[in-house]
Amino acid sequence: MKERMHMEGLDRKGRIYVAGHRGLVGSSLVRHLSGKGFENIITKTHRELDLTRQSQTEEFFMEERPEYVILAAARVGGIYANDTYPADFIRDNLQITCNVLDAAYRSGVKKLLYLGSSCIYPRECPQPIKEEYLLSGYLEKTNEAYALAKISGLKMCSYYNRQYGTDYISVMPCNLYGIQDNFDRNNSHVLPALIRKFHEAKLSHAPSVTVWGSGKPLREFLNVDDLADACLFLLDHYSGNDFFNVGSGEEISILELAEMIKRITGYEGEITLDPSKPDGTMRKVTDISRIRKLGWRPGIDLETGIRRTYAWFCEKYEKGEFTEK
Repeated sequence: MKERMHMEGLDRKGRIYVAGHRGLVGSSLVRHLSGKGFENIITKTHRELDLTRQSQTEEFFMEERPEYVILAAARVGGIYANDTYPADFIRDNLQITCNVLDAAYRSGVKKLLYLGSSCIYPRECPQPIKEEYLLSGYLEKTNEAYALAKISGLKMCSYYNRQYGTDYISVMPCNLYGIQDNFDRNNSHVLPALIRKFHEAKLSHAPSVTVWGSGKPLREFLNVDDLADACLFLLDHYSGNDFFNVGSGEEISILELAEMIKRITGYEGEITLDPSKPDGTMRKVTDISRIRKLGWRPGIDLETGIRRTYAWFCEKYEKGEFTEK
């Protein structure tokens, strides 16, 4: 067994591959890397490189020889997609993870960061959720396949570190939002969905906007730019086998969130709750004390982050970029 005992920060002139650069997280990472002076950022579209194919992945790593890798590529979706296509979700995510982690090891990558999700934790979990609660109970059934794939990726990073002396880090973010988010009417998550609902209600002068459930569930939100900052912080300041929750550490009820978005969008109608619709888990917040002890703190408060996201959304919406096919 090999244990990696030293910590190695990022060389700003090194070649860094961001897998999944077009997504919410990947695009933010590319913006941050560019802003911090990284000169050799490698990106590939799915058409150019299918990471579920082992031969393509190995060939890419041997040809490009990245020194650093951030694995933000994944098959993702909402509750309906996760529950309807579980075989696709576990297969594709396991294939991506296995192919990238092993090719990174075989090609001599210096450091890798793997992005998971807070859905890895048990459905009935003590709050706030600490990293040590992993595998302490049953998973949420509707996204079990995705969660199992992400748990496997986290464990694979740890096992490669132990056996091969690699320098792989795992990060588990809470609910994310921000620039490049998904605002689809049917498949978006709650925060971007509410932004679009209130914006379109304002444009149409609708008398009310309906929010599902009782409005009482508490949720934690993190701006994706804070996540990107945390990822680069860990790549610069940590090597080891711990994995990290990354969140804001703050909670807000769904009704309070709706009221904030109503104010930010300038909608003047009423908010109507529909208690016949499900609330989901009543509380879900991560404990971020582990990464705080290293010196990282989130820097974007929720209202500021939503205002930035809404401004970006309005610009794209006016150009017709959110018209569903």
